[in-house]
Amino acid sequence: MARLDGKVALVTGAARGQGAAAARRFVAEGAQVVVADVNDDEGAALAKEIGAVYQHLDVSAEADWAAAVETTLAAYGKLTVLVNNAGTLHFSELAKTTLADYRRVIDTNQIGAFLGMRSVVEPMERAGGGSIINVSSVEGLAAVPFLIAYTASKFAIRGMTKVAALELGAKNIRVNSVHPGMIDTKMVRDAAGGIDVDLSAITKKLALNRAGQPDEIANLVLFLASDESSYCTGAEFVADGGATATHALKI
Repeated sequence: MARLDGKVALVTGAARGQGAAAARRFVAEGAQVVVADVNDDEGAALAKEIGAVYQHLDVSAEADWAAAVETTLAAYGKLTVLVNNAGTLHFSELAKTTLADYRRVIDTNQIGAFLGMRSVVEPMERAGGGSIINVSSVEGLAAVPFLIAYTASKFAIRGMTKVAALELGAKNIRVNSVHPGMIDTKMVRDAAGGIDVDLSAITKKLALNRAGQPDEIANLVLFLASDESSYCTGAEFVADGGATATHALKI
């Protein structure tokens, strides 16, 4: 039996990168999937390719979340898995970070995760339970320079995950956070200088000496979406190539 038979999943930021990898894997494992993103062309193309439903979703907008849940229920009759994957990355020194840039990151990463969790409580409870997977980051566990807004948002996701897990456990809704490290996605490459940038200068200090791939995060998300993780809630799941195993004195 496929590992997600009977599951209905809404995956945000699913047009590319980690979200797309999760959506593909979910469908392959038997789930019915709604691909949600603001990138309509790529998102719709992916949904068509894998046999999913596409939904435009700006995760910072309450009305968009209501529409996404409505679309999911209309298409599949229930909602049992949410992957809060949508995110944005912004590098800037603290002293040079504008309020507008700070708020833009918080709106997508933190507010988006909050609205997503809040939006699925009722349908998951009606379905008899579910799994919420919040994509945080290693920057939700420790810090690096120039990521003041991103780090704030990812720490917030980590904390909100624990509150939600405590509140929703009695409803049979599990809530966990995933903490990827350096994953080779377009968002990371764009932030690092462009699609052709050499990531080895960044990854050479990692225990595994390489960047991770979106499929490697999808494997972890799959586990948390499945009943295999039935006793996991309020926890942090790290896939970072060893980034958090060291400290600043490593040479």
